[in-house]
Amino acid sequence: MAVQQTQALPPQYVEDLQKDLGTQLTALTAAPLATDKFAPKVAGQDAAQQAAYGIATTPGMGIGAFQPYITQAGAYDTAAAGLSGAGAYQPFMSPYQQDVIDATLAEYDSQAAQGLAGIGQQAAMSGNLGGGREGVMRSQYQNKSDMNRALLQSGLLQQGFTQANQLGNQAFNQQMQLGQNQQGLASQVPGLYGQDIGTLGSAGAIQQAQEQAQLDATREQNRLRAYEPYERLGFQQSGIASIASGAPGQYQSMVTPNPTPLQNALGIAGVAGGLMTGYGDYLRGSGQQ
Repeated sequence: MAVQQTQALPPQYVEDLQKDLGTQLTALTAAPLATDKFAPKVAGQDAAQQAAYGIATTPGMGIGAFQPYITQAGAYDTAAAGLSGAGAYQPFMSPYQQDVIDATLAEYDSQAAQGLAGIGQQAAMSGNLGGGREGVMRSQYQNKSDMNRALLQSGLLQQGFTQANQLGNQAFNQQMQLGQNQQGLASQVPGLYGQDIGTLGSAGAIQQAQEQAQLDATREQNRLRAYEPYERLGFQQSGIASIASGAPGQYQSMVTPNPTPLQNALGIAGVAGGLMTGYGDYLRGSGQQ
């Protein structure tokens, strides 16, 4: 006795929809998903950050910025040491001092000779020319003149020494002050470079963050664009299943915020597998009694 089989087939338009879904799914999954288009990318250093790094690593600016000033301070201290001691005044003695002394003493000697000649004239007028009184007067005058000449010469020498000593002290203090200034700069300059480094680094970080945000937005856009066909087919499958069963269809998006490329690939494989399983179940169901 022949066995009669009864097969409940879906409406033709449902079969057409399912076949079209299978064709689209086969074509879509034939090519691998271009995950490189939405792979994570890291923004490079901004120009300001590069400038900050350049300052920080340039000798004499960032690391070791104080060293030239310390070296120069040492040079000033060495120069100051050469301006100390008993003979420190000598380089500041005027080269014309001896000429001034000689001219001054020559003028003094000329004036003293005139005074000595006046004594002889006085002795002649008083009738004591060549006498003992004249000799005493000449001796007294000469002694006093010699004493005054020595005092004048020593005064000129003392004046030159005092002036040279003052100039030596002034030069010593100047060298010491210059050395202290350099030490001050040695402590300040690195701070100034540090401020520049900090300002450039902060400004560069803002720009780098902006560039990173743009890269992330582009990556997300590429990811959504790559997922769009799968989303569309998944929604289509849910609609076809709802039509075939008469029950309301439910569809849950497979797109989640910022997945990794591996998560993307696994998600797509899961959706594709679900679609293929559903389509296979339909085909098997069509062949049952």
